[in-house]
Amino acid sequence: MDKFQAFGKNISASFTPFAARTQQYVKEQLGQVDDKTELPPDYVELEKRVDALKQVHQKMLQVTSQYSNEAYDYPPNIRESFGDLGRTIAEKAQLLSHATSPAEAQAALTAPPSAKPQPKTFNHAIARAALASSSILKHQPNSVSGEDPLANALEAYALAMEKVGEARLDQDAQIQSHYLAGWNTTLNSNLAVAAKARKSVENARLLLDAAKARAKQRHGAGSSNDEARLDVEQAEDEFVGQTEEAVSVMKNVIDTPEPLRNLAELIAAQMEYHKKAYEILAELAPEVDSLQVEQEASYRKHREGA
Repeated sequence: MDKFQAFGKNISASFTPFAARTQQYVKEQLGQVDDKTELPPDYVELEKRVDALKQVHQKMLQVTSQYSNEAYDYPPNIRESFGDLGRTIAEKAQLLSHATSPAEAQAALTAPPSAKPQPKTFNHAIARAALASSSILKHQPNSVSGEDPLANALEAYALAMEKVGEARLDQDAQIQSHYLAGWNTTLNSNLAVAAKARKSVENARLLLDAAKARAKQRHGAGSSNDEARLDVEQAEDEFVGQTEEAVSVMKNVIDTPEPLRNLAELIAAQMEYHKKAYEILAELAPEVDSLQVEQEASYRKHREGA
């Protein structure tokens, strides 16, 4: 029996830090531990703030990561062929200007690509639909080239919407490089470093409580307590050191201005896009209004003549 107890003591003394942490963790999970070292209130508050910051990054990136997907606003019900995506609106408009029949117009609309396929954005899709609609009107039998106001307005609208679509792609590129890259770095690097530091604190805390438990057992058994007391002191020093390091890391993550700077970049990119879109449509509107006025005047003239 004495040999067995001695063997048990030797095994306990030779526990690796991992085994000691694991044993302490299991005991806590099973409710077999009465005393558990409390973390400083300021440290706990920092943990909560870091957790909140991580949740904010995850929630925002879950939505804004769509800026990396070109077709995020492309309607799923649209059926466009490879030929539809072959040329830019400006290129198609140039080809259509030389078409003299519906067949030639259709060939111009589905001409082989001169470069990569055109973007799948909602604005580009509207542009393609508007240009195709303009072509339908312009190439009706007995139609006079350039005299259909709706056809001319649709072609101008198509060219404008392509420009708006290109502005949206420029916005997305800016957001990807100046906002998404920064927030992903904070989430996957800075917050990950903080999580690692917090894990080191938890490991040190488990080792400290394991050392305290062993010291308590030795004291109860009447054994010399000097070695156990030294183990506890060393574990306390390690715990304090890891806690101070984690506090420094978490404060750095919380105080860094990068997330707010990145958010400002996101807003700036969105503002620039909407400004360009407004300018493009503001230039188009008078042209379409003029066509509308002319058509209404012509309509009234024909009505009065009838």
